[in-house]
Amino acid sequence: MITVIEDTRQKVNHHEVKHTCLEQMGVNILRCALPFGDYSLPPKICVDTKENMEEIAANMVGDHMRFRNECMKAKLAGCHLYILVETQLGIRCVDDVGAWINPRLRFSAKAVTGERLMKMMKTMQTRYGVTFMFCDPIDSAEMILKILEGDYEDADG
Repeated sequence: MITVIEDTRQKVNHHEVKHTCLEQMGVNILRCALPFGDYSLPPKICVDTKENMEEIAANMVGDHMRFRNECMKAKLAGCHLYILVETQLGIRCVDDVGAWINPRLRFSAKAVTGERLMKMMKTMQTRYGVTFMFCDPIDSAEMILKILEGDYEDADG
């Protein structure tokens, strides 16, 4: 199935014949603001940056449904989603997350552990094709560019 982005400036219910034909051809229509044009193919690569380990933990636990839905939408659109976590804790791969000690554990025994977060990340990778990457904040811009340019071998942190 292919996903096509329709600009939000297109009037709703004014293009039903076109939409019906597209849907019959196996096209999924996603409404989103476009900088120009009425229809577009979504990007094949997307990078979502996270400020630190606490942010990715909050996304995956506290906002799990929203986060999962974003990952699912990317997969359905044929887009490879990269989650780039900025950290100075020496974490360079998902397996390293298992040793992470969540500072929130001091205040709540219910806070996610590094081991649990690592397992959740691996599940997201398997189910939705998401790639989690890690880098120092200073290297973030360079990593984003490498990922978007398809320089994956050098972009694994």
